[in-house]
Amino acid sequence: MRAAIGAMVMLAAGAAQAQEAPPVRYAVTFPDPAHHLARVTATWRNVPAGPLRVQMSRSSPGRYALHEFAKNVFDVRAVDGAGRALAVTRSDPYGWQVAGHDGTVSVTYSLFGDRGDGTYDQIDAKHAHLNMPATMMWATGYDAAPVEVAFTPADPSWRIATQLIPVAGAPNVYRARDLQYLMDSPTELSAHMVREWKVGDQLMRIAAHHPGTAADMDALAAQVKRLVPQHAALFGEWPRFDGGSYTFIADYMPQIGGDGMEHRNSTIVTTPTPLDGRNRDQLGTISHEFLHAWNVERMRPAEIEPFDFTRANATPSLWVAEGFTNYYGPMMLRRAGLIDVDGFLAEMSGQYDYILRSPARAFAGPQEASIRAPLADAATPIDPVSPQAYLSYYPYGAVVALLLDLSIRQRFPALSLDDYMRHLWRTYGRTETPYRPDDLRRALAEVTGDAAFAGAFFAASVTGHALPDAAPLLAQAGLVVRAANAGKGWIGAARVTAVEGGVTLAGAPMVGSPLYAAGADKGDRILALGDAGIAGVADWDAALARLTPGARVPVRFVQRGRTRQAELTVAADPAVAIVRMETAGQVPTAAQKRFRERWLGR
Repeated sequence: MRAAIGAMVMLAAGAAQAQEAPPVRYAVTFPDPAHHLARVTATWRNVPAGPLRVQMSRSSPGRYALHEFAKNVFDVRAVDGAGRALAVTRSDPYGWQVAGHDGTVSVTYSLFGDRGDGTYDQIDAKHAHLNMPATMMWATGYDAAPVEVAFTPADPSWRIATQLIPVAGAPNVYRARDLQYLMDSPTELSAHMVREWKVGDQLMRIAAHHPGTAADMDALAAQVKRLVPQHAALFGEWPRFDGGSYTFIADYMPQIGGDGMEHRNSTIVTTPTPLDGRNRDQLGTISHEFLHAWNVERMRPAEIEPFDFTRANATPSLWVAEGFTNYYGPMMLRRAGLIDVDGFLAEMSGQYDYILRSPARAFAGPQEASIRAPLADAATPIDPVSPQAYLSYYPYGAVVALLLDLSIRQRFPALSLDDYMRHLWRTYGRTETPYRPDDLRRALAEVTGDAAFAGAFFAASVTGHALPDAAPLLAQAGLVVRAANAGKGWIGAARVTAVEGGVTLAGAPMVGSPLYAAGADKGDRILALGDAGIAGVADWDAALARLTPGARVPVRFVQRGRTRQAELTVAADPAVAIVRMETAGQVPTAAQKRFRERWLGR
């Protein structure tokens, strides 16, 4: 998606660009932040004769579904280089045509934004949180043109956090080498706090907008400073950051949404949870997103290289790009001593349980789940999706990584998944050579020296949907899979929505569960379960608590105007957890303890 450029090249390019204004320039102002409005002027010079097409993006780097950013743009006007008004024609839902220009076109538009996360804009009296595809129009034919952006903060206390390159001697003015880099450069304008430190000859920076104290910020920065060297140790080296720095752009304000979004030399991390010293919500996202500085930003699937802003960008390799990152994110926290072994196992347990019980796994392996990403990755279809049609490639890939790591350690005791990741980095990441799905299989064969092992694993658990038996793999580390809720009855649904005089099922019962077999579905009103009538959420919770595995109980419900009744055979709760043998009342051997310590530490 983005070509490799060393620091010296960036400096040389910056010096050359300083001699003349770049052909593309944006001016971003905030005339009415209280009502979430920005005003943007985009200017293109040296425009060829004929109409200029300008448009908003339909997708955003790091997202895999369509996001129609043009919906938040209005009051579009244009002038030429002499300031004369030009006709603007709406050619389609995403773009406009501007004709009759003199070689210069300036388009000014209003932009609404009030969703703060890694994909959208949020503009208010506290900050301007900008994702560039949601903010900037772009013009056909200018993909390779250098870009300049000038921001006018709405408040004098606002400073700017971005991976864009500052223009020396020009406050609040930044440069990008091309459209791809511009669109990959989220920017936060606010009264945020900044902490910086060096890693070798490069600068790490965290810019956090939060309602807490400087001491809160110091505590978070100390944790991040302790964490990020583990990422470099995993891959064997730091990436070369363009401009020599990397920025965590963090929003921890009450109005923000929870999210994380990777970028080449920065990341957006957001949660409404305030800093509390432990910062578990914040650190998990930070660890995941920083791994992407290697895995996906430089070690990159070919199908999303370069990124196309006019369509959904899909790859069958998200099970590695995102899923393996989901495995290593908490692993880095563990290696940094920021969570204990049980904390890491809790992270893996939730993902393993989800994948183990997902009915969609019968129809999709990790590659297929990855391909389906544009249909589900923060997309908002109106119609409901069957639980048999989709499962997330995030936990799917994490579980594959867990079981592959343990399989490698079992079969090749001198190796681990770390060696595989370092090999991928040296081959595809350091060189920024995009990889294709079969390259991942070949890399595993090269690392292990066993093509048959690599081929069998990929056929069964990557293109196929079988998982290795976890029990003997986990037993190496003195771990067991056990029932998470032993002795508890289960009928396939627990969440209900209160309605007048009763409750309705908040989601579809799990496929194959007792409620599913009874024909119940999402939205059905539950009248009775067992001997108890259900008049509210408390009645439902109490009825569930009385269930025991093997019991037969009647259920009565209303489905689309029809009252139905069935008898359920209560099942044992199928939820599982991965725990230490000690937690399960067993005693691990000395060999199992040594294995665990080599893998997870003490």
